[in-house]
Amino acid sequence: MKKKNIVILGSSGSIGENALDIVRQFKDRFHVLGLCVNSNTKRLKAQVKEFKPEFVAVADVSAASCLGSLGRLGVKVLLGREGVCSLASLKEADLVLVAIVGSEAIFPVLSAVRAAKTIALANKEAIVIAGDIVIAEAKKKKAQIIPIDSEQSAIFQCLHGNSKAELETIYLTASGGPLVDHPKAGIDKVSVNKVLAHPRWKMGKKITVDSATLMNKGLEVIEAMHLFDVELDKIKVLIHRQAIIHSMVEFHDGSMLAQMAATDMRLPIQYAMTYPERWQNGRFRMDPLRTGALSFSKPDRSKFPCLEFAYEAARMGGGAPCALNAANEVAVDAFLRHKISFGSIPKVIEKVIERKDFPIHDVSLDAIFDTDKDARKRALQLVEFYAKRGR
Repeated sequence: MKKKNIVILGSSGSIGENALDIVRQFKDRFHVLGLCVNSNTKRLKAQVKEFKPEFVAVADVSAASCLGSLGRLGVKVLLGREGVCSLASLKEADLVLVAIVGSEAIFPVLSAVRAAKTIALANKEAIVIAGDIVIAEAKKKKAQIIPIDSEQSAIFQCLHGNSKAELETIYLTASGGPLVDHPKAGIDKVSVNKVLAHPRWKMGKKITVDSATLMNKGLEVIEAMHLFDVELDKIKVLIHRQAIIHSMVEFHDGSMLAQMAATDMRLPIQYAMTYPERWQNGRFRMDPLRTGALSFSKPDRSKFPCLEFAYEAARMGGGAPCALNAANEVAVDAFLRHKISFGSIPKVIEKVIERKDFPIHDVSLDAIFDTDKDARKRALQLVEFYAKRGR
């Protein structure tokens, strides 16, 4: 059997490391063609020693000075944005896994799309802020995007083999995060440590805060709208504390399909890496006799207004999701640095998007990045305002 050549962008992060764990299990079926990090060259060198890729890329050029030894080993070192994009579009690549964090991922994603690659996508921002551009280009080049997020992967699996014309509703499930049971009174002042104590998933700090505000689910709503080409009013969010059902779809005849699995990110990663096949793996097993009762409830949008802001940005379209995402990133960073309170996060976001000073029609990449820059500037001003007020 010919090995599948894979490129992993963001190989030192949790998604990248989990993808490499899948490679370890299937050494006879995967070949790591290329690896990419932002600046963690120490981890990159260890990965090169183990997986022996032909190519590596380092986005932060200033961090690449210690990589001369890799060149002597026959590894081609690519640098900066241009190098990452070159890695994403390698002719020999069968699969490009994108686990780069932030809006910078737009550039390698578009490079992979334009090279007609199959893309396993773990980055939200590329679709949230530039979904119209990325999806249009993917259709034009016949590039396939397979989502890695557990919720989007679940929807992808449930829709597989079914007609989108028969789709009634997509149900995105959310565990509710660490504050789902916290009373509305006092939630504005919860501590960083309490917010980071997620009951179900072990994730990075930023995404854990997004889970607590339900912004993560709001971003997934926008992402699903683009990935599956469905109207916004067909996407609903349900609180599902057990995190066993990762999402569901309902069809016109009333039938519902749900994807259930253990809460282990390696399962959707493996599915994306092996699609359209499912390879035998005994590590991800869920005993239905031990799951207990499965419950669902509506999210409290008054307690977690960020979800409503995301729906509002999706309705506006154009640069609105970009402004939403930028404001959220600035506000969450300020909260994690103890500069503003938890309750100030939605206030910053609301003030940024209510100005509506972003393009709505004919949005280009240049316009998107201008919007991103302007929204961050405004959000930083608001952070200073709320920091001085002690709120």
